[in-house]
Amino acid sequence: MNTRETIEYYSRMDNLEEVITQKEINEKVSSIAASITRDYSAKDPILIGVLNGSFMFMADLIRKIELDCEVDFIKISSYADATRTSGTVRLIKDISADINGRHIIIIEDIVDTGLTVRFLKRRMEDSGTKSVEFASLLFKETDASVGVKIKYVGFNIPNKYVVGYGLDYAQKLRSLESIYTMRELPPE
Repeated sequence: MNTRETIEYYSRMDNLEEVITQKEINEKVSSIAASITRDYSAKDPILIGVLNGSFMFMADLIRKIELDCEVDFIKISSYADATRTSGTVRLIKDISADINGRHIIIIEDIVDTGLTVRFLKRRMEDSGTKSVEFASLLFKETDASVGVKIKYVGFNIPNKYVVGYGLDYAQKLRSLESIYTMRELPPE
């Protein structure tokens, strides 16, 4: 199979198993939004979404937070291919907001190895932020030590590759409203 055929083969709906429903996601997003509203009621936070995966979570979350907050995005990459991390973080798009002296909440789709959150925490703190916290829809239970506290976690999940609700496989399957595991993964 060529690359395109491989991606199409592993992106089939019959290769997916739903693990978190749209209803469960909506309830968890509401809960996280209520916590952020309570915790940041007088702090004027900036929410920074990590592209591309966090965009659906961030959009739903910001609509449910009952605060006027600023929004920005950063794009980084740590994946060598569709399913494995490279161990190195590359900055692709930086934020444009002035974050000096501000409270920052970084919005992640998933935290697994902790590589990107450590990179982002250091980068934000080096810019003179007042505080840096993380909200992640998913936290993958791995042997790796994240080393950074994730204040707002939606779901703890096993160490399996997941897609849907913004998470992708080779840029496919992001638009699914629920979260799925892939029954069969491409060979490494």
